[in-house]
Amino acid sequence: MQTSPTPSQQPDPAAFTTVAEARSSITDRLAQAGVPSADVDAELLIGHVLGLGRGAVQAAAVTGRMIEPEQLGLLEEIVARRAAREPLQHITGRAAFRSMELAVGPGVFVPRPETESVVQFAIDALRAVPSEHPIGVDLGTGSGAIALAMATEVPHAQIHATENSVEAFIWTKQNFRESGADNARLVFEDLANAFHDLDGTVDVVISNPPYVPDDAIPRDPEVRLHDPAAALYGGPDGLDVVREVSATAARLLHPGGTLIIEHGELQGAAIRDILTADGWHAAATHRDLTLRDRTTIALR
Repeated sequence: MQTSPTPSQQPDPAAFTTVAEARSSITDRLAQAGVPSADVDAELLIGHVLGLGRGAVQAAAVTGRMIEPEQLGLLEEIVARRAAREPLQHITGRAAFRSMELAVGPGVFVPRPETESVVQFAIDALRAVPSEHPIGVDLGTGSGAIALAMATEVPHAQIHATENSVEAFIWTKQNFRESGADNARLVFEDLANAFHDLDGTVDVVISNPPYVPDDAIPRDPEVRLHDPAAALYGGPDGLDVVREVSATAARLLHPGGTLIIEHGELQGAAIRDILTADGWHAAATHRDLTLRDRTTIALR
């Protein structure tokens, strides 16, 4: 088996003869480049080239499957990109989110696993509405992950989403089209001015706004170099867009409606203060699966 290359070396594609050998060598290379979960990424990259899911890659490693020579060149190319800390999702063009696979790439924020727990609050709230067609709104939808999760998992709801980035909207439109969700409406508009036709009628408003303070530079290169700044930075305290979300949601929701905001782990208290000052009721912050504050919910 090939020995692990040093960071300055390029692995010899000809040495990759089996899936198992490729997986081992790629895992070592990605780990040396500081890539988190290098073993997982190695399997996903191999699967991308071979057209296999991760479980099938693991099976192919056990059965001794060979990698075709023409596939080795492509594999080397995408491994080099990942070792340079380009997001895995940009390389594969897809991001998993709950039951969906979304199209993503440069210009759109890659949906994060922690947001899956945030959107669950919105799904639960929509399901609890005693209406034939509850109404949900996603402010600043990005890839469309939150809006499409609500639309596909609560199919009797009517979901409305807005995005104001030209670069992101390209991906959003593709995901809405691919989802086939005929209960999801997408508009290109700033969230502060969106959906005046829905004023006072909405049951649930959710948003994952940019909330990183302007002077807080993300540590991970995947975020710092590749996520769009407009989806990351939210002003001096990171909460400028949260304030806009509060104002827009207050206009959209009927009395008793639910507002759900994703945020950073140290921002719960500040967001509760903002919402309470704006007249919201019962503002409460909830932790994610890593026990970090992640979601603040309030009632109109």
